[in-house]
Parts: sequence; structure tokens; C-alpha cells
Amino acid sequence: DVKLTTVNDDQLFVFEDYLYQVLLLFSRDTYIQSCFVSSASGCEPARSFIKKRIGSEECSVIYPPSGIIPFYGFSMLVAPMCFVFEDPVHLYFIFREFYMKYFFNLHHISASPNAIISLCVLFESLLRQISPDLWFHLQDIQVQPLRIAFKWMMRAFSGYLASNQLLALWDRILAYDSLEILSLLGAAIFVLRKGNVLAVTSESAIEAIFSDISSIKVIPLLQFILGH
Repeated sequence: DVKLTTVNDDQLFVFEDYLYQVLLLFSRDTYIQSCFVSSASGCEPARSFIKKRIGSEECSVIYPPSGIIPFYGFSMLVAPMCFVFEDPVHLYFIFREFYMKYFFNLHHISASPNAIISLCVLFESLLRQISPDLWFHLQDIQVQPLRIAFKWMMRAFSGYLASNQLLALWDRILAYDSLEILSLLGAAIFVLRKGNVLAVTSESAIEAIFSDISSIKVIPLLQFILGH
């Protein structure tokens, strides 16, 4: 994933060594399994079987040892922090804490207000209330805005925003101690480009409008939507 994503990024490729150090350690850190214990959803980490005894409980092991299966773009959750922490030891422990407290909620099914399902519901509710004409236009042309916003929220906008804007967003997550800020920003981006969206009627055109959001300024958008 490091090779496919961050190393190909113009700003992040210089952190390749840091990313390898952090992510290899992360995948082997059994302390991260405590996320599953404290989860209200009762989800369990993935398991594998040793000695080729599939289905045998005594041969069942959590794999990878952290219990977290990385997905495409996972390394982008670490890369922005490399701008802030020079020491790889500090970088690792800060990322681990951030993942366990916040990002873990984006990657499993739970009824928690901070979990991805609740964030999706909040995004749709906000968009429908703040801009009903935009919402109904998207419904009329059979385009689900959540299909576009989901990938933003699942990765906490990492890889989609400029690094300084992403760090400003994550600062607000810490300040509010909530991931709901992701839903707010997602809805605000749709409202920002409302004029472009109302002018088109195809799904491909809608996706093109939101294919690049790297020029977005986070703080003004959040101020705008919080004012509503």
C-alpha cells in the first residue's frame, strides 16, 4: 500500500522509510487488539489457522497480530503525521492512539455515533436539510451522494485534501473529540459545488465534479455549515 499510494504522492514520497517502520510495527502490535474488546458492536478481529487445521479452535490465531487488516489507502492515515513528528517513536505512538480512538470507528460496523454508519446517516441528513433542492436533484438523476462521500469519510479525507488542510481537519477532530466533523465537511463540500451539480444530469459528470477536492479550504467550510 505504501508503494501504491504515498510513494506516488508528490508531497509524501519522502516519508517512505518512516511509513514502513510505523506500519510494519503497527501490523504486529497486539496491544491494538484492545480496540475490539472495548467496541460496543462486539466485533472480533480476523483469524487464521496454523498447521493447516482450518476450523480447529486450538489452532486459531489472530492475523495480522494487530487484528487490523490494512486496505488500499491505509498508509495515507499515517503519512500526514510525518509532517508533525520527526521522531519515528513519537510518530508511532501518536498514530496508534489516534487510530485506536478515532480511525478504528471508521472501519467497522457499530451503532456508536462516531462509527461509519452513524456518520453516513448524519451526512445524508445534513445535506437534505441544508440544501433540499440539491438533494432532490441528485435523487431525480439517481445519484447517491453517499457513494462519493463515503470514501472521503472512511479515510478521514486523507489523500483527498492538501496536507495542511487535512491536519487542520484532524485538529478539529481532537478539539471536538468527535468524528462527526467528517460528515459536516462532506456535506459542506457538496453545498459548495451545488451550482456545478445542478447543471449536470449524469453520474459520471457528478463524479468528475468531486474527483479533485484538494483545493478545498477546511476551516471556512466548517464555519459555514456550523452556521446552519
